Amino acid sequence: MLLASMDKVVFGYSDVPCLESANMDIYSGEFVAVTGPNGASKTTLLKLSLGLIKPWRGDVYLAKRNQSGKKLVIGYVPQQIAAFNSGFPSTILEFVLSGTYVRGSWLRKLSHRDHAFTEQALRQVGMWQHRNRKIGELSGGQKQRICIARALAQQPDLLIMDEPTTGMDQESRFGFYELMHHHVKEHGRTVVMVTHSLTEVHSYLDRIIELEKKEEGGWKCCTTTSCSGHFSPAG
Repeated sequence: MLLASMDKVVFGYSDVPCLESANMDIYSGEFVAVTGPNGASKTTLLKLSLGLIKPWRGDVYLAKRNQSGKKLVIGYVPQQIAAFNSGFPSTILEFVLSGTYVRGSWLRKLSHRDHAFTEQALRQVGMWQHRNRKIGELSGGQKQRICIARALAQQPDLLIMDEPTTGMDQESRFGFYELMHHHVKEHGRTVVMVTHSLTEVHSYLDRIIELEKKEEGGWKCCTTTSCSGHFSPAG
C-alpha cells in the first residue's frame, strides 16, 4: 500500500529552490533510509512528506488510512532532541506515556494496554530503569532514546526519524537497527530514517533514497529499489 509520495516537487526557503523535481514513493512494510551529503535537504524532504511545509510546485500525497482502514498513525522523531529544556518538568515515563494518546481522546482514561505499550517501548530502547528520572537530567543520547520510545508507544503505522542514532555508540546503533527491522518485518510498520551510516545499516534496509546534487543546482531524489549490489556485505 502506498503511504506517501512526491511527484515533481519543488521547494526552497529563498528565491532559489533547494529541492527540484523530487519524486519519492513510500510503501507499507518497508525500512527505508534517506541519505545524502550535509545540506542536501534531507530534513526538508521529511517535512514535505509529512505536510509540515508546502511545496512550491508538484504533488505530495500522505495516506489518511492504513491497510486496515483505520486512521494512519504517524510517529515523527525530529532532529535537535538534545535541545530539550533542562527544566522540562515531565518524567520519562510520563513523557513516553503521552504518546499513547495519539490513538484516542486526550480526555480518555489510560488503559492497561497504554501502560504496556509504554513499558515495552522503554525496554526496547534500554530506558525502562530510568523511567522516573526527569527529562532535563538526561544526556543528549538518552533524550534521543526516549523520543524514539514515545514514537513507538504510539504503535505507529509510519515511523519517520531524522538521524535517530545521533549520540548512540556503535553497539546501541546496531541494536536500534535490529529493533527497527523487527518492527518492519514482524509488525508490518514502515520506517523511514535519515542516516549517514549506510555501511552499518544497509543490510537491514529495503530501499535507499539518496539526495544528489543536480548539475544546475538544487537536489534531486535518486531511489535505489533494492539495497543488494550497491554495498558490499558487512564483514
